[in-house]
Amino acid sequence: MKATEFTVENAPESIAWLQSLGVEFTQENGHVHLTREGGHSERRIVHVTDATGAAVQQVLVQRIKETPNVTVFEQHMLIDLITNKTNTHKASKCLGAYVLDQTKDEVVTFSAQHTILATGGAGKVYLFTTNPDTATGDGIAAAWRAGCRVANMEFIQFHPTCLYHPHAKSFLITEAVRGEGGHLLLPDSAGPELAGKRFMTQHDARLELAPRDVVARAIDFEMKKHGVDYVHLDISHKSPEFLQEHFPNIKAKCLELGIDITKEPIPVVPAAHYTCGGVMTDLDGQTDLTGLFAIGETTYTGLHGANRLASNSLVECMVFANAAAKVIQAMPHTQPAALKAWDDSQVTDADELVVISHNWAELRRFMWDYVGIVRTTKRLDRAAHRVDLLNAEIAEFYAQFHVTRDLLELRNLVQVADLIIQSAKQRHESRGLHFSRDYPQMLHDAKPTILQP
Repeated sequence: MKATEFTVENAPESIAWLQSLGVEFTQENGHVHLTREGGHSERRIVHVTDATGAAVQQVLVQRIKETPNVTVFEQHMLIDLITNKTNTHKASKCLGAYVLDQTKDEVVTFSAQHTILATGGAGKVYLFTTNPDTATGDGIAAAWRAGCRVANMEFIQFHPTCLYHPHAKSFLITEAVRGEGGHLLLPDSAGPELAGKRFMTQHDARLELAPRDVVARAIDFEMKKHGVDYVHLDISHKSPEFLQEHFPNIKAKCLELGIDITKEPIPVVPAAHYTCGGVMTDLDGQTDLTGLFAIGETTYTGLHGANRLASNSLVECMVFANAAAKVIQAMPHTQPAALKAWDDSQVTDADELVVISHNWAELRRFMWDYVGIVRTTKRLDRAAHRVDLLNAEIAEFYAQFHVTRDLLELRNLVQVADLIIQSAKQRHESRGLHFSRDYPQMLHDAKPTILQP
């Protein structure tokens, strides 16, 4: 509740700040246009047509490049956080990080008074995802290894509508398509009597405007029931002018692939979309370690609970980043500590990189099959057994060979998969994004799942 109130109270300031930087939110009749998405009772979302995140990112990146006292290190990847942990005392402070410079293939040591994790979620732990290839849970895994608590990792949001096409990878069909009147239909492959039939009437009174977990489970159910590879999302009953105004990017992308959304439906499937749990922080973005902050999908702030409502994540990023910045600015500046350089003198180049690709493929497949939209205790046990085997292989590989991006991402994904499975096994109920056939009922008290290193 505190996180929700904090976000709502501070959202206008963050939105106004973005506007001052140059983000041009969609207007209507001289005012910012508000859209509505699944689970919303009111129109409350400011947006930039159907590409809000991209618009915000482009403006922020440009402003960063124009700021002279900001140094950008591209093609650098986090290996591990550096802490004051000793053989006899657990870590209480973050001192910096070891980072792989991919262009030079060498490890750089960064000493810092303040370190912020803003590394996104872990969607790539699943076979199908709307996330980019970099969503490998790096910050969550590194914070866990450094001694931070994580919470609610079992709550993985599956977006109901990812474009299904062999030449389109991870292309999201925004929630707003349903919010603006899109219908979910069974495809022709379901049979002549069922083709074109709306099916949400059988699942929820809110129909297509039900929350994402409800819609994703409904699509998953219908796909398995009728043996189809996808379902249809149809908004062709809206005028071409309306579609061009509200969904220009989706319209263009689909047309590029031979789908005219003004005349025909869009083939869609559910896909892993958002990690609702993560590193525990307070309302200033501070983690369990002094000097370490975390922002965005990497975190568990308490805002999303068991099921994130659409578009809340972007405003969470801005509100909590602003809060963390204010705290850091108010702190006295001290000289960062001198840190020991990374030592890989005892390792060699890997001789079987195929091991990494095979392990990655195995991980994503069994996480999709056993820890996906619908779960059982037996499935979770099977996944846990496989994660244990992968952890042992990766630990041996990591200790013997030079680090590479692929190895680091696999190491982080297996760690995050383990956290997801541990959390799911602890929740003996079905709540929000965690649906268990063995525990279909929801308990009276809503409590977070907190894991302690």
